[in-house]
Amino acid sequence: MSDYDVAKVRAHFPALESGLAFFDGPGGSQTPDAVAEAVRSTLVSPISNRGDLTVAQDNAERAVVGAREALADLLGAAPEGVVFGRSFTQLTFDLSRAMAKDWGSGAEVVVSRLDHDANVRPWVIAAAAAGATVRWVDFDPETGELSTDSLDDALSDRTRLVAVTGASNLIGTRPDLPAVAERAHAVGAWVYVDAVHLTPHASVSLAESGADFVGCSTYKFLGPHAGVVAGRVELLERLDPDKLVPATDRVPERFELGTLPYELMAGATAAVEFLADLAPGAATDRRARLEASMAALEAHEDRLRERVEEGLRALGGVTLHSRAATRTPTVLATFAHHDAGDVSRRLAAQGINAPAGTFYAHEPARRLELGAGGGLRIGLAPYTDDSDVERLLEALAGCL
Repeated sequence: MSDYDVAKVRAHFPALESGLAFFDGPGGSQTPDAVAEAVRSTLVSPISNRGDLTVAQDNAERAVVGAREALADLLGAAPEGVVFGRSFTQLTFDLSRAMAKDWGSGAEVVVSRLDHDANVRPWVIAAAAAGATVRWVDFDPETGELSTDSLDDALSDRTRLVAVTGASNLIGTRPDLPAVAERAHAVGAWVYVDAVHLTPHASVSLAESGADFVGCSTYKFLGPHAGVVAGRVELLERLDPDKLVPATDRVPERFELGTLPYELMAGATAAVEFLADLAPGAATDRRARLEASMAALEAHEDRLRERVEEGLRALGGVTLHSRAATRTPTVLATFAHHDAGDVSRRLAAQGINAPAGTFYAHEPARRLELGAGGGLRIGLAPYTDDSDVERLLEALAGCL
């Protein structure tokens, strides 16, 4: 019997009372009651700038410290290396500019055609400003797998950074991060991982992945809208970001511009706690609880993904682009006789959220030759159950 009780999980999501079926998790998840309450209680409690003189100052300080500890547990990192920002995109732009200060005309930066543009364009722009060269890693459109041969061809002793996804937000492919990191470190390069789409579906570890930086978006895993990058502290200390003169030089604060959003940080902590309690267990350590819960969630979502894929294949005239051996519960489909946008609109009319498009995955969409309309993306989340899948497949059968 499964350790994953999806009915118990669903009871904590007020949005499900709407009667909608949500297959749009890759673009942002629904929010559980505990996260909403954490945001609300922080906003209505005494709050001020951080300090230790008053209750209001202490509340702000505890929100920040608690969030760093929670995200460190989630990402297998040190709290001192957890940087908060408005979004993963914003943080990546900021960090790319800071890193590029040490690049010269002979430097090279490696990006992949599998990535969301948030982990491509900041590096391309920073490289152009520094006079550095951009090298590209390809993926196989037939299998969806990142090409290790292409990676080896792109690397050299001039490589300063390798930017790679932890999981494609378009087709779900999960590259072998330790293998990528080993190759990159062999030539002295840093590794920056976009784990925005990976974090909601699997256990993530900065240390075990071999990465130097790993980023996520809290609203993709049940939290409020914010971005996080966890980096190796010794590398963050080597970077010199643009900041205001009075702002602290401490890491990670020197990367966080302005006053932090305490209520969002409290919500992020609550989201991590919610994830840690998805599966029952004897562990008390939060990192251990997260690993157990994410393993149970992964098994649940993989089973449902297989049901979705089997159902789509049975309909005929459907091309499934999500084919990698290891992937998230994300299915991208195109149709022989129907526009993906039209299918999405027909599903929406039946209360099913399954969007169509390219989802800022500019390079992979071009590589797959999807065209401007992209494909229909079906993404699962912790609250997805069998009835949702049955409803989706029945509706698709009526649309195609």
